[in-house]
Amino acid sequence: MPHGVVMEQAQALDELAERQWGVATRAQLLSIGITRDQLRWRIGRAWRCPLPGVVLLGRGLPDDRQQLVAAQLFAGPKAWLGGQSALAAHEAFGATVRTPVQVYVPAPCRSRHVQWVTVRSTTLVSEPLTLRGPLRVSCLPRAVVDAAAGLPSDAAAALMIEAIQGGRVRLADLEHWMNTRGVRGRAAIRRAVGVVASGAWSVPEADLLRLLATSTVLPQAWANPDLYGEDGGRLTTPDVWFDEVGLAVMVHSRRFHGAELDWVSTVEADSDLVAAGVIVLGVTPMSISRSASTVLARVEAAWRSAARRRWRPPVTAVRRLTRP
Repeated sequence: MPHGVVMEQAQALDELAERQWGVATRAQLLSIGITRDQLRWRIGRAWRCPLPGVVLLGRGLPDDRQQLVAAQLFAGPKAWLGGQSALAAHEAFGATVRTPVQVYVPAPCRSRHVQWVTVRSTTLVSEPLTLRGPLRVSCLPRAVVDAAAGLPSDAAAALMIEAIQGGRVRLADLEHWMNTRGVRGRAAIRRAVGVVASGAWSVPEADLLRLLATSTVLPQAWANPDLYGEDGGRLTTPDVWFDEVGLAVMVHSRRFHGAELDWVSTVEADSDLVAAGVIVLGVTPMSISRSASTVLARVEAAWRSAARRRWRPPVTAVRRLTRP
């Protein structure tokens, strides 16, 4: 082979490897002039095939990014990443690359599962895709909804709450993708969207709000309002707030704190509310799920006690929008 041709082939290979993070299809390699004999020789010595028709241009195992590229290339030129795999590509909410990697293809391409890749055919093809280098990635709201569809209800709600709280998606967009997708996982998604719409910041908080709404004694509770003291300083945000009487209900759970010190600091943070004259009642997720009637009775008793004192603490509460 002439030297000039070899140089052009090497340059084209370098550009392809850089553009696709060290991963290519057999067809792409043949298109830049690599012969079938060369391809067979290199795959046996310097390259490896992580998926049928896909070549890793190196001897090591593919890293996370290369796994995503390989899965997308395997599924075809119109494929894009979805669900949990899309969240990982977005680097959102601590999502990591897990197998099977989830890839979408437009109908009538067929769905299939090959090795560590799941390819799903979809008729929902009009979404705005995000480009991350060589990756074509589902828009973040759809990725959140599709990832939630494969999770238990509580985990699905936690994911959606994190997405909303972080300001990266809007509730209306989550509802849109919930309403347009198929039935798989729809029950978990609907419950999760309901939790988010309530304004709760956790599943136990949402459960508590639903419980309090059954009371014939209590007025409507506020979820996570901003509180300010008499001097205008910011106070701890209560999980549930009854503005008429200045009653705060806090859901304390070790599950949502990574260490003992986090738990202690969370509980002690309520002290600024007490100092401001707020009545603070603490409950746990376990008591909400196992002793709902007792929890409701405790909150009603605390509300009556706060109402009897005929004095409201000098704090200002700003209600949060439940539909960010």
